[in-house]
Amino acid sequence: MDNITDNIKILGFTSEIDDVSRTLKDIDKLKDQCCDGVVIQLIDAKGIGGKRHVLQGTIQAIKAFQRGTNLANDLGIELCIRISAQRQISKALKVLGLHEGKMDICVVMIDCPDYFVDELNDMFSRNDDVFKPDIEYLKGLYNISDKQFESMYIEDILIDKTTNLTVEI
Repeated sequence: MDNITDNIKILGFTSEIDDVSRTLKDIDKLKDQCCDGVVIQLIDAKGIGGKRHVLQGTIQAIKAFQRGTNLANDLGIELCIRISAQRQISKALKVLGLHEGKMDICVVMIDCPDYFVDELNDMFSRNDDVFKPDIEYLKGLYNISDKQFESMYIEDILIDKTTNLTVEI
């Protein structure tokens, strides 16, 4: 891969999740249609600061695997760790994991064929408005002080947290 971002797609959706386990099995079936190495990671879009935040965390996850400094054995889970700036998988999933009910979903796809987008459009409703951050929610979720927020945009604060996680490892 010449440019690490060439094979990354970040898409926004909304959906009513009736059964998280069934939804994840449907995603696994979609991945099984293709070759090994494809990643489709669904995350709670409410826990992200925007597309740049997700892209930065995704790049950090891929680089962690390349360096052998990954914290998870699965790249999709590593994405959650990096994007959420958490060291523990359980905490990362608490921040970014799916839940039942109506939710905004960010989908990160790595090395997936273009037709996967059509398949996801059949499963969920496309909505890139999910990338607009809920600033007050994010400040509470990530323990961001008003003082921090005065000097930086929320997305930049979260990118900084993602980068700091990498530096600390």
